[in-house]
Amino acid sequence: MKLEETKNIVTGAASGIGRCIALELARSGAKVVGGDVDIDGLKSLELEAGELPGEILGMQLDVANESSVKEFISSASQKIGYPNTLVNNAGILRDGLLVTQDEDGWLRKLPTAQWKRVIDVNLTGAFFMAREFAAVAIEHSISPALIINISSVTRSGNPGQSNYSASKAGLDADTRTWALELAPFGFRVGGVAPGLTNTPILSRVSSDALADMTANIPLGRIAQPYEIWQAVRFIIECDYFTGSVVDVDGGARF
Repeated sequence: MKLEETKNIVTGAASGIGRCIALELARSGAKVVGGDVDIDGLKSLELEAGELPGEILGMQLDVANESSVKEFISSASQKIGYPNTLVNNAGILRDGLLVTQDEDGWLRKLPTAQWKRVIDVNLTGAFFMAREFAAVAIEHSISPALIINISSVTRSGNPGQSNYSASKAGLDADTRTWALELAPFGFRVGGVAPGLTNTPILSRVSSDALADMTANIPLGRIAQPYEIWQAVRFIIECDYFTGSVVDVDGGARF
């Protein structure tokens, strides 16, 4: 696919990796509808994209809400025409150990709500988006079409992230599943698994903890969002890529 010919939906577009992807698509001349719960972030995204060759429209979106997703896909289709590319980027962290015990012997368990919220956004939200996007594309004979899922290298497991790791492992499995299911309709489905990346989500991590994590990366630094975009661009432009996930992790393994 040629970047300038894509009509894109990018979730989690107000900040971090999603914001970078949306801006780089617009820089390439593409049309983008960015979705996020952060309205102020979307407004600043639109302003930043004002002088670019392409176009970015920001629209409120809660990927964990089925009705919100349906309304978003419908509105996006009206504003830029039926989209042919979806980047499932929206994701959250709610870290916590499965069970811990304090000095007095009291047990603390990972709250069910904390588990469920991450699964709802990171995995169920991606499912809602992919399903509604695919349904519209198939109904209106949009082909070729592409879904890119933003996963994580922590999909293989990482202490304190049982909810996040499970959501990303599920997303990887769906990347392969959807690639097989949707190929007859002219779809490709791929994924990108970033390692530690310089985004606002890292602001919650202490400097000492971040230094420890960085020390385990062979390249000796965290990624920049643009480097994740480069993998996304490869998937868009390589028409023979489907059913796999590209690791962009500086050589780190979790």
